[in-house]
Amino acid sequence: MSALDLRPAAAAAPRTGRIVRHALLEARLVVRNGEQLLLALVIPLALIVGQAFLGGRLGIDANSFVPSVIALGLWSTGFTSLAITTAFERRYGVLERLAATPLRPIDLLLGKALAMVALAVGQAVVLGIAGLLAGWTPRPEGWQYLVVVATVPLALIAFASAALALSGRGSAELTLGLANLIYLIGAAAGVLVPPSLFPGWLQPILSWLPTTALADALRDWAAGAVDAGPVLVTLLWSIAGLLLARKAFRWTS
Repeated sequence: MSALDLRPAAAAAPRTGRIVRHALLEARLVVRNGEQLLLALVIPLALIVGQAFLGGRLGIDANSFVPSVIALGLWSTGFTSLAITTAFERRYGVLERLAATPLRPIDLLLGKALAMVALAVGQAVVLGIAGLLAGWTPRPEGWQYLVVVATVPLALIAFASAALALSGRGSAELTLGLANLIYLIGAAAGVLVPPSLFPGWLQPILSWLPTTALADALRDWAAGAVDAGPVLVTLLWSIAGLLLARKAFRWTS
């Protein structure tokens, strides 16, 4: 009879499992954070409900407003939430401690990306259902589905890259203030307020913002129009954002 081998055989979980568990943890932390939940769901839902009751008096069309609100939610998840969370993780040394685990730097980023995608999908579904209940009647065009499928991931990449670049250089307090300020500027300049309502000289500038491109793609989808312009805009911003994040992001505080 051979002797039993009772020596410990500790080993890291498979890489895929590590990334998925990290993504689930990231998603739970965002959902538990009241401020992030306020930006991601409470404010957008309040806007949809407000439009349902007051939109007729204010001349706001639900068919263009609801996709704008969905774009606002994706903007908050892809940029504001990620920037603030990552900045405070750097400040308190969370990223440095995670670096000592079997999670590699790329695994940490993949986990954050998966969490962001899961939150964005859930967010879009909830806001879309709320919009339908509030009287939104989208009339999507087949080809615009392809534009949206391409634009949304590219826009999220651009937002996340900007978030990492900002949180990787500034202090937590500075990132908190700037992220919220940029969120409000993006919301007012092209997301909730379409570029067509701005002066003519400003419209071309706004149309080249990734936030505006995302909102335009969703508005066109809901209206049954086809415009591939947002794909080009978000593609350029995502490439530039990835290059910037690679240079600017630092793991340590």
